[in-house]
Amino acid sequence: MPAAWDRDLGEACVVDRGSPNVERSDLNLEGAHEAISSFPVKEVHEPPPKNTSRCNVPSESMYKHLYWRSLTDADNFWREKALEKLRWSHPFTKTQHGSLKNGDMSWFLNGKLNVCDNCVDRWAEQYPQRIALIYEGDTSKDSQVVTYKELQDQVCRFANLLKSLDVRKGDIVTIYLPMMPEIVYAMLACARIGAVHSVVFAGLSANSLAERLEDANSRVLITATKSTRGGREVHLKKVVDEALEHVSCVKHVVLFRKSEDPSSFVEGRDLSGDDLLPQMRPYCPLEIMDSEDLLFILYTSGSTGKPKGVCHTIAGYLLYAALTHEYIFDYHPGDTFGCLADCGWITGHSYTVYGPLCNGATTVLFQGIPTYPHPGRYWDLVQKWRITQLYTSPTAIRALMQHGDEWPKKYDLSTLRVIGSVGEPINPEAWRWYYENIGKGQCSVVDTYWQTETGGHVLAPFPGATITKPGCAMVPFFGIEPAIVDPQTGEEKKGNEVCGVLCLKRPWPGMCRTVHRAHKRLVNTYLQPYPGYYFTGDGAYRDADGHYWITGRVDDTLNVSGHRLSTAEIEHALVQHPRIVEAAVVGVPHEVKGTAIFCFVILKAGETPAGVIDEARKQVRKEIGPIATPDFIVIAPGLPKTQSGKIMRRLLRKLCCLDQSLGDTTSLANAEVIPSLQGLIMETVLAERKTPTTTAAEKAATSGKKAKHNSS
Repeated sequence: MPAAWDRDLGEACVVDRGSPNVERSDLNLEGAHEAISSFPVKEVHEPPPKNTSRCNVPSESMYKHLYWRSLTDADNFWREKALEKLRWSHPFTKTQHGSLKNGDMSWFLNGKLNVCDNCVDRWAEQYPQRIALIYEGDTSKDSQVVTYKELQDQVCRFANLLKSLDVRKGDIVTIYLPMMPEIVYAMLACARIGAVHSVVFAGLSANSLAERLEDANSRVLITATKSTRGGREVHLKKVVDEALEHVSCVKHVVLFRKSEDPSSFVEGRDLSGDDLLPQMRPYCPLEIMDSEDLLFILYTSGSTGKPKGVCHTIAGYLLYAALTHEYIFDYHPGDTFGCLADCGWITGHSYTVYGPLCNGATTVLFQGIPTYPHPGRYWDLVQKWRITQLYTSPTAIRALMQHGDEWPKKYDLSTLRVIGSVGEPINPEAWRWYYENIGKGQCSVVDTYWQTETGGHVLAPFPGATITKPGCAMVPFFGIEPAIVDPQTGEEKKGNEVCGVLCLKRPWPGMCRTVHRAHKRLVNTYLQPYPGYYFTGDGAYRDADGHYWITGRVDDTLNVSGHRLSTAEIEHALVQHPRIVEAAVVGVPHEVKGTAIFCFVILKAGETPAGVIDEARKQVRKEIGPIATPDFIVIAPGLPKTQSGKIMRRLLRKLCCLDQSLGDTTSLANAEVIPSLQGLIMETVLAERKTPTTTAAEKAATSGKKAKHNSS
């Protein structure tokens, strides 16, 4: 993705923030040092006492020792971790090979193993009655627990079902399921027999599904008739049938919950998974795989362009997911891990399924949203299942903030030790609310930065070992060597208190190996812009203490009258207003200033809009200065977001310029806000128009042009 931080109301998952396909000449972080000045870098929180007594990394000195060893003695470090964490059928002969410069990275060469053996069989042998999965549906009444022995049986049945459809090693199986136990069974069944899974978020459009099916050339598609989320029915089978009108490769559709709509069943193509699964034998032999065999493809979402199939291989990915899960969340046997991400995104892959199960953990599978049937749903989940680590998104946290502090006070949250954030840099206000109201000041907040392509965390605090700062991604994980690079010269900036492009200087086991059928896309996007480095596409600031802050996409910088301003900085200033809960800032062309600042704000529940716009302008002037005063502010009913919660700023820019070419908006989580935003933008532009010197939006508005909401 680049980027990295992912999200949806009720989902924390990392998805594509758009390929960093800007030219180096377009990147300029001049003034970014000043832009970071509004972040509260002086606010520091020590590790809570409850996280210092038995932590996997109990001190800063221990972190530094392990980290430097992972850089200076990398081969031995990773060799030891791989032998310690994974069960091998045949040992590897070489720890790593290749370089970022050549794009030929590989790990644990000639090793043989099976992912399902590591995530299921070894735990079913040792602890058959240990709970592997806790499933929670759209309401708390819909729940189920699955032991490791039951998981093994179900995965074997599913694997035999796939084999009966002639699925073999290397075949790509597409999974289009909601967060139900069968999605985990299907993923692990593929891993068991050496098939490759491609999970598509069960909320993407028929067109998006068709594109992914076609690129993967899948013969088998696994889906369900429908699902319920937030009290609303989602008719998945209708989407599937529409997608398959445009795809010829699919021969079999394995359908669950057929009874909910028997009329949609297509004879000769569709098969009832509910009927067939119990008929299958609960034993299936493991396919022994090479370390570098493909485990899964995950297509990153974008507003335009062909989906990008990010490919992760077996040993390196599994090890990295397991280690980051163990260290960043301080996992211990007996913990109940609550990652509330959807398996349609990388966070669900790494921290709902593979990382926790490889560690023998109990992991939560959550189908609902945080505010349904009431705003206490998350906290009820924590209390009911005695969750010890909670992992969600800033979007979800801000949504819950709107409902006040009373909801979390109704529940016993004392089992929590670590609370995590994923999907985007969490704003300090949300961080503090999370820390004080959910963690009660006694839990470590781990604000994690990573990407679909990285496979796992790249930057994050270590509970018990490192201090935390609200909004700061803090320190690199083992084996990660960050570099702040000057976008103009391509030279690394040494020392602290520097801003630039965030790059990584060496390969790590969890990184993706290629893009499906398009290795050149991987090279051109991530390895070629700065030869010898992995280019994240994000800007970063290394503060005086050597801690890392993500400043936003490298193209999220506004040039206003010759001054460069960070959109993240302006958004940060806006949400400091006591009545504003969320903000998005984009730039639109301006004849005099070059760029006009266009802001969208969402008010907290129950707040009235009277006076907010003037107060918000004053707030920005106060925090940053007159040059950053917004030209336009829209009080919005919502912001267009992907299913994973990413604000579609590119779409907002088009809306602000009344651009008619919005592209396919059907994959948005809330496409219904677009017509409202179009009307509000038009009203705002016309109301604010005061001089003959105009923005592109004003020109379009006064010439009578109207934007259209296109969908396909």
